[in-house]
Amino acid sequence: MAASAPIDRIPPTTTAYVIATAILAGVTGYFIGQGSSLNLFKEKQGWPNGYDVKVHRDSSDEEDEAEDEAESDDDSEDGNGEELAQFKDNVEEVKLVLVVRTDLGMTKGKIAAQASHATLACYKYFLTHAPDSQILRQWERGGQAKIALQIKGEDELLTLQAQAMSLGLCARVIQDAGRTQIASGSRTVLGVLGPKSIVDGVTGHLKLL
Repeated sequence: MAASAPIDRIPPTTTAYVIATAILAGVTGYFIGQGSSLNLFKEKQGWPNGYDVKVHRDSSDEEDEAEDEAESDDDSEDGNGEELAQFKDNVEEVKLVLVVRTDLGMTKGKIAAQASHATLACYKYFLTHAPDSQILRQWERGGQAKIALQIKGEDELLTLQAQAMSLGLCARVIQDAGRTQIASGSRTVLGVLGPKSIVDGVTGHLKLL
């Protein structure tokens, strides 16, 4: 009996590939959708981008320190921007000094939060009253130099603020809302921003924090 001739197979057409791919994608999508509805692909709750950050147990001084973000305001009664000097010929470094009261017993976290408020208060004060200030531009371009000093009482803090303002410096005092560690209305930090030599003339006698 003679052997039959082999049958030539016709290769799949492009249309067949497209149909097969569509069917495969549909089936895959269906199972993924079912899995998502059953929380099979639920991501671990935590930090963005999948970072599993563990906070050191000693990294926070107060459980409610995070609330400090919204509880301090600069003393808006002091100054209306007219006291700011232009210092047009200034060529020296511009820096921000943060004078922190040590008699309030603030923890490290509280001090950091209050100092941050003072830094932002000085910056916002310039943006509001003298956005084109040469002093502000020099500070921004020079690395935003900051130094933290200590002081022991409110009276001396306010005296330094008045002295700084009389010299044309930006001087903002932060008042606490009293939701965590200290009494409401307590003046915690003074921020003084201006040319180095003039700022040092006001705060140079204070010790580092």
